[in-house]
Amino acid sequence: MTPGDSEPGPGQTLFEFVRHWSRRASATEGQTAERGRLVLVTEAVHTLTRRGSAATVNAIAHEIGVDQSGASRLVRSAADAGYLELRASASDGRQRRATVTSRGHTMLADAHDWQEQVFDRLTDGWTERQRLDFRRTMIGLIERSRTVNGEGRAGSA
Repeated sequence: MTPGDSEPGPGQTLFEFVRHWSRRASATEGQTAERGRLVLVTEAVHTLTRRGSAATVNAIAHEIGVDQSGASRLVRSAADAGYLELRASASDGRQRRATVTSRGHTMLADAHDWQEQVFDRLTDGWTERQRLDFRRTMIGLIERSRTVNGEGRAGSA
């Protein structure tokens, strides 16, 4: 067996997993893709807020892995759609912070329901123990990644 023919290690499998799921979102077309972007940015604001972090454009950019100008466009689109509200920071009027609106929370609840349905379909035939173990493992990887990357300990996302 040549080095390229060997079974992938767990690190390669992890990154294949990430590439696979990141392509699912970008492979969609039109309104579905736009809806996915709105969910992505609204979820980022929700997650940052839940962690007690300010949901500034820079923090959102870091959370979703895009540059500041891309995050700014996404935030503006979500605000225009009524999912986010932008306000000047009390401590620095130049800085704007995003919060999720009631319409945004409703949209996230719908998105979360859909995510659970997809997970149920993908894990059809798994025991509840397998589903729970997989979820705990994913949470552990997320928390460890944040710790390794200097983001501190975070709650489950």
